Amino acid sequence: MSAFSNSSFDRRSVLRAALGLAAAGGLAACGGNNGRGSAGGSGTNLVQYFHAYGEAGTEQAIKRYAKDYDKANVTTQWITGTNFESKLFSALLTDSAPDVFEFHPQIQLVRSGQVADLTDLVTPVKDDFNPADIASHTIDGRIWGVRMIDDPQFFYYRRSMLEKAGVQPPRTLDELVEAAARLTTDKVRGVFLGNNITPVMNPLIWSAGADTLDGKNRIAYHTDEVAAGLKKLRSMFADGHLLLDAPADWWDPSAFTQGLVAIQWCGMWAMPAIEKALGDDVGIIPFPSSAPAGKPAVINGGWSMFVNAKSPHVDEAKEYVKWLWIDQKEHQEDWALSYGFHIPPRTSIAASAEKLKSGLAAEGVKLFNEFGHFDNPAWTQAMIVALEGVVADSVRKGGDPEAALDKADKIVGRELKKLFG
Repeated sequence: MSAFSNSSFDRRSVLRAALGLAAAGGLAACGGNNGRGSAGGSGTNLVQYFHAYGEAGTEQAIKRYAKDYDKANVTTQWITGTNFESKLFSALLTDSAPDVFEFHPQIQLVRSGQVADLTDLVTPVKDDFNPADIASHTIDGRIWGVRMIDDPQFFYYRRSMLEKAGVQPPRTLDELVEAAARLTTDKVRGVFLGNNITPVMNPLIWSAGADTLDGKNRIAYHTDEVAAGLKKLRSMFADGHLLLDAPADWWDPSAFTQGLVAIQWCGMWAMPAIEKALGDDVGIIPFPSSAPAGKPAVINGGWSMFVNAKSPHVDEAKEYVKWLWIDQKEHQEDWALSYGFHIPPRTSIAASAEKLKSGLAAEGVKLFNEFGHFDNPAWTQAMIVALEGVVADSVRKGGDPEAALDKADKIVGRELKKLFG
């Protein structure tokens, strides 16, 4: 679950330290002892890596599931701090690598031989998974990971604040800019897009009728409409209508629940905490359309389980992953719905999830189904960083969006050449 956390870790972002570039020294921060040999009982010792989720009970839950498994001793490394990716990928370069780890579908993991082929695990139940999740985990015709949760992200807004300011929920980016201005006061900012504003870069692209890459893996984000959208984000920044440097970043709802901002980009995982704090004074909207040819956008975050292909226990690790993330529907439902709101990728579980059938949660599911965009495994970490640079250069620093996009094109182009020739 891509739940909010008490750290400053932006957990929707992908592959913060690319495989092969992570410093081996990063492993020390999460402990050099990977747990092998320390587990009780008998059988194979397996180690799984999870980042530290923010919701209470998550660490206990994942360890409880592991304890229920009787064919191996499964030890959980619960990685705290702000650089889970760096620690994970540093560990994968050593003899202390985990056998099983959570991450996002990435083509580099496949091309480098880092992850095991899980096609045989998933194929028998493939029709019970969201087809988009299957597609995003399929590379070279094989399935490489098992999706654990889907996490749509959208704007939360305070109904009372909008009503007081005479503002309707924005349907276009222009309306969002206008709303941000009218909602900003001495004590409240209009909109929170995250401390570095980067979480909305992809939604902005989609809302402008563009995409990161096209169907032939060519640059598709560099359009006049995207450049125009960046200028609109810049106007909110320059005019002081964005909340900046919040105590907790965008994935944590505290800025919103404490009344520091009227509209916040956040994830569905935070919905129970938001409703507990604010009751029915909450609505949600997708990232609004920013161009005539565009339409609203919802990004689907989430986490998936992978098996380390270089583990000495690949078969045992695959058996464990099958047991937990394919066979144990009760644990899968608990993981998705007991510690926040997440959409189960298993359609049979999602269909029976009573918590998602009414109110704000049902609206979140509707937005997910209508406007959701899923992982593109060809979109690499270097590409992600390139577009983060576009936001830094054009929104925060006020540079020319076209120049910033040109700069990104060079980086993305090099990556595409490496991957696809």
